[in-house]
Amino acid sequence: MKYGIVIFPSKTLQDLANSYRKRYDPHYALIPPHLTLKAAFETDMDVNSITEQLEAIAKKYEPFTLNIRKVSSFQPINNTIHLKAEKTSQLEDLYEDLYSSLPGDKPEHPFVPHITIGQKLSNDEHSDVYGQLRMLGVEHEEIVDRFHLVYQLENGSWTVYETFRLGKDPQ
Repeated sequence: MKYGIVIFPSKTLQDLANSYRKRYDPHYALIPPHLTLKAAFETDMDVNSITEQLEAIAKKYEPFTLNIRKVSSFQPINNTIHLKAEKTSQLEDLYEDLYSSLPGDKPEHPFVPHITIGQKLSNDEHSDVYGQLRMLGVEHEEIVDRFHLVYQLENGSWTVYETFRLGKDPQ
């Protein structure tokens, strides 16, 4: 089974991302806009063991603020355009914790928290679209209080297996 761990932003931010993803992201129909905390990984590990580890990790972190301030690109590595999230210590610590606690290889690139709005673009298309989008004044802030374990279905789409709330459970 192929799993991933993501943050789904608020509907407001999803609507903004989707207004571009419809045209520029071939994965538009496969998963809603998201910030990837742990990229897709395959494991024979029992899903209950994974959820137990994720529950323990979620309890260690308090809800935090997600800030989106600009449209950015991963060029020259690839032609992906994204809403760039501010890298905070909480976000980075959560990311590191997930990678060190769960199966899967370390990512090949450093962690850049983002929400993809366009990918697999030709060089000309990337240049044109990015030229327009980076002029957008993006000012978005929201509180993140949960993350999701998602899994891939046979048709390639992703669906939520379980949601994990950040912070200690109120007694």
